[in-house]
Parts: sequence; C-alpha cells; structure tokens
Amino acid sequence: MAGAAPEERAGSSHRVVATAGHVDHGKSSLIVRLTGIDPDRWAEEKRRGLTIDLGFAWCTLPSGREVGFVDVPGHERFIRNMLAGVGPAPLVLFVVAADEGWKPQSEEHLEILDVLGVSHGVVALTKLDLVDEETLAIAEQEVRERLQGTTLATAPVVPVSSVTGEGLDPLRTALDAVLERAPAPRSTPARLFVDRVFTIKGAGTVATGTLTGGCFRVGDEIAVEPGDRRARVRSLQTHRQSEDRACPVARVAVNLVGIDRDDLERGDVITHPMAWMPTSTFDIELRAVRGLTTALSARGAFKVHAGAAEADTRVRFLAGSRLEPGGSVFARLRTSHPLVLAVGDHLVLREAGRRATVAGGLVLDLAPGKAAKAPTRLAARTASSPDELPTLLVTERGAVPLDDVPRLVGHAADPAAAIGAWAVDPTRRQAWERAVTGMLAAFHEREPLAAGAPVGDVRAIILDALRSVGAPPDAALAEAAIDAMEASGIVERSATTVRLAGHRVTLDADDAEVRRLLAAIGGDAEATPPTIAELERFGVRRDVVEAAAGAGLAVRVSKELVFTPVLVARAEDIVRRSNDGITVSAFREALHTSRKFALPLLEYFDRTGVSRRDGDLRFPR
Repeated sequence: MAGAAPEERAGSSHRVVATAGHVDHGKSSLIVRLTGIDPDRWAEEKRRGLTIDLGFAWCTLPSGREVGFVDVPGHERFIRNMLAGVGPAPLVLFVVAADEGWKPQSEEHLEILDVLGVSHGVVALTKLDLVDEETLAIAEQEVRERLQGTTLATAPVVPVSSVTGEGLDPLRTALDAVLERAPAPRSTPARLFVDRVFTIKGAGTVATGTLTGGCFRVGDEIAVEPGDRRARVRSLQTHRQSEDRACPVARVAVNLVGIDRDDLERGDVITHPMAWMPTSTFDIELRAVRGLTTALSARGAFKVHAGAAEADTRVRFLAGSRLEPGGSVFARLRTSHPLVLAVGDHLVLREAGRRATVAGGLVLDLAPGKAAKAPTRLAARTASSPDELPTLLVTERGAVPLDDVPRLVGHAADPAAAIGAWAVDPTRRQAWERAVTGMLAAFHEREPLAAGAPVGDVRAIILDALRSVGAPPDAALAEAAIDAMEASGIVERSATTVRLAGHRVTLDADDAEVRRLLAAIGGDAEATPPTIAELERFGVRRDVVEAAAGAGLAVRVSKELVFTPVLVARAEDIVRRSNDGITVSAFREALHTSRKFALPLLEYFDRTGVSRRDGDLRFPR
C-alpha cells in the first residue's frame, strides 16, 4: 500500500509507545531524532510548528526490538486527538522541556495517563542544550515531584537534546529497559482501534490504528464495530512493509475490500466477526483525577474516551450522588452510541462544558443488571482476577450462553459448568434438580400407574427456578437441563414424559381392570381389539393401558390401539417371511383382520425397524 503511514512490523519483538506532554516541549523533534521519520504529516502542522493530529514513526532499539511511536498533540485544543493516540497504547514517552518545566498540559496529560493505568514509561527532559546544570537539576527535581503518587512515579527521567543528540543513547537504553519490563499484552480478541482512514488509488480503503488482542491475516473476514459491517483484508502493512500476518501490539495499516472510506471513522474498531459485544450501557469504577478540586455531580455534560473512540455520555452514580476529589465511586455510563469495550479497559471522562479531564474509569460490567444490586456485584469484580470473572459472571446471572461469556468478561467459562449451550451456576442447577426430583416423587406416589410426569411440567419447574434468580427463562436451556439430569442418572425421559431413574410401573395381574384389559384385547378379539376410547367405556382407565404397555402386557402400536404381545409377534413373523414384499391387503388376509388394524400394525413395524416400505409393499429389514 504505497503512501500508507509508517506502521509497525508484525511478527517481531515490538511494542507501541505514545508520546505525551505540553505543547512545544519537543515531542515531534525528539521522535524525528530517534527515528529519522517526521511524524507531522499535515501541511498545517508544518506551518504552525505544532502537532495537530496523530503522527507515526518507528525505530529499532539497541536490543533489536522495534518500537513504534504514536506522536500526539500537546495543545489543549487537540486533547481529543491526544486521547485517541494514548488510549490503545499502554506505554508512554513523556516529554517535559527543561527550559520551561512543568506546564498545564503536562499536568493534564499525566492525569490522563494516571487514570488510564499507564505505569510503564520514560520521561524525556528535552532541550538539554538550552539550560545550564543548575536549571537542569531544578527541572528534573520538579518532574520527579510531579510524578509522585501517580502510575509513573518510578519512571526514569532522561535529559536529552534533539539538537545536539546528547542523551539519545541513554534514552534508547531506558526505553529498552522499560519495554523489557512491560507486561505482556492482555489476551483479548483482535481489536484495531481506527485512528486514520484514507483511500489509495488502485488499492481502495485503508485504515490504520493500534492493534491489540489477536492477529489479522490477509484474506480474513473482518467486522467493523459497532454495527457489524463486514469486509475482507486485502493486504496488511507495518512500517510500510507488506505482511501476511499482523499481531499485537503493533501499528498496522489494513487495506479493506467491501467497505467504503466514508463508512469508516476514527473510533471504529476492526475485529473478527462476533468477537465483541458493543455496548452503550456499562458499569465502571470511576476515579477522580488528582487535579479535581470540587466534588463532581452527575448533572454535567460529559464525554467518554475509550481507545480511539469518544462518545457523549450520561453518568449515574451507583452509590452516593457525587465523586469527591481524590475519591472513587461505582458508576453507570450511558453513551450516545455503542463502544467496543472489554472488562478491564481503562477510559477517560471529560466534562464537556469546561473542557477538562475529571476522572478515569475501569470497565467492570458490559451488560449490567439492576442498579440497586450493582455496588455489591462490582465490588466482587474488583476483587477478582481476570480468570475468576467467568465463574463470577455465571454466579451473578445463574445461567449465561457459553458464546457470550468470553465476550462479556474476556475468558471462556469452565467446561464443567456447561449444560447444552449454556454455562450454569452449580447452586442453581442443584436447586432445580431438587425441585424436579421432589415433584416427580410426589407424582409417582399420586399416579403410580403413569409412565411419568409430562415433560412440559418438568420444563416449567426449571423455567420458574431460572426466573427466581433473574436468569433468562430459555426453553432450550430447560430442555438441555432435562437431558443433563438424564445423563447424570437422575431421571429418565421419553418423548412426552419424565420419571425418576429406576422408577417402574408395577401391575398386579389380578387387578380387576388389568383382567378386563387383557380379556378385551385377547381371545377372539386378538386381531380386532377395541380402541383405547372403547376400553374406557368397558371400565379400563387410560393409565392402566399405559402401565400395561410399559410392563409388556400389551403393545401400544398407535395412539388408539393396543395389541397382545402374542398377536404382535405373529404379525411380525408374517412380515419377516415376506421376502418378496407384502401389501396391506395380503398382510390383512394373513392376520385375519381388517385394514383398520392391519395398517397401524405395519406402520408400527416401519417405525420400529421391522419393515421398510417401498411403494405399496413392505419388505423385512
């Protein structure tokens, strides 16, 4: 993709570092001296001598590690562009000019990095050539004092001059050391935060951004979220070099087929289909920036920045009514459009009216339930490790679709918790199993001759158990729960009934109704027995007929007909001896019965595998 912005090479040992610092403190000049690449790509930036939008460059450090730089603007008017660059990058090169010292945007950028949880970085004390030793010492002391109490408190401070080159080698060494200590990237599905979109003649739409999570390959189908807009990866590029595969954390240019440039914008996320669940309502732990001097209410107009995206948002505090200076609180955010978030993401909250960064948030729940119960739930999440979150999620909800678990908390559910396509809390499962076994025991005592309780009644008990804990009353889950109980040896089921495992209907052959049944379908009536409706008029209840069939005293061949086992055996023998096939008429004559009885018997044999039908003939299998 000739003409694409500088991007980081995939597949090598590399990371992405964002710059930060006050306007005109030498961020871009330092990047040029480190990399030999000018990140300021806009004519207006050249004319005005400051960075307006994001710039990209890269270099190789002494260790051989490649590092990509996202150069962000320092001017307060372009803070939204700064947030788009810093958001996806977990490492920072913080720049402070030695001749000017700490400035307002130095403080705001540090506050942003602090609430984003950026704890690995290097401070470059630039313009070393413009100050004497005493001024340099004062500037360095001031920087160290300003860093205290923040996530960058232990960051090395390296004096450097972009003009003379003094300090560049120690800076490179410091960057190498920080990158060596930096934690491995979080394990999530692929997520490229789009920060620039353009078109190249002959190639089409190109999007660039910082890739985190998983990898992309040429030919992959991708989805642009939010909105699940599908496209295909035509080519990938990092550091202007084409790659078949791009992996995180890296600056990547993606050439897309199937989507127009106008359908993409900064803040969109390129990922694999169905990998994420974009959300516009989510719960966070909100922490005040250290510069907040007055309590923050929820009545203001706010913008939330996450990754390279931003959205207008409404804030609802879930405990208390204000965020106090130096404090934290659980809050629910409702954004103007969906964001592609993961539990554990950090975001920034700015008050739109005074254009100030006021807080940072840690995302805890992407699909929250009732607000009244949220503080307890969120407190438990903050105390849990990432790999404990699936179990916690399932405990909170009772049951969660297996496919949704990794999209909601970043990790798959424990396979032991699976019932069908659902992950189920063991205590909920035990509760409905107790309810079902109790109901079946009572049913068997009340209806001793019934084969089992109706499946619908058992399903209703499970659905009620799910509703009682706020879990989704899904009929497919109820069916899977019955199957799981059968697999565990708790129940046995047929197409229409469920019974306790081991339960069998027992009949007393001397019972008057049983004698009436056997007499009615035997003897001279053996080949032309009365229907079940007619048997009821003779004083034989349906449950007795069902019990006799279950006990093998009779054979149920259709909804309304039962025969003696002897007659069914004789009829089966006729079919099995008909190697050339037998018609209904011939079968009827051989059995000395009528079509009313012959046809149901043959259809019963078809269902049970005794015969197979071919046109008008039945052949033995």
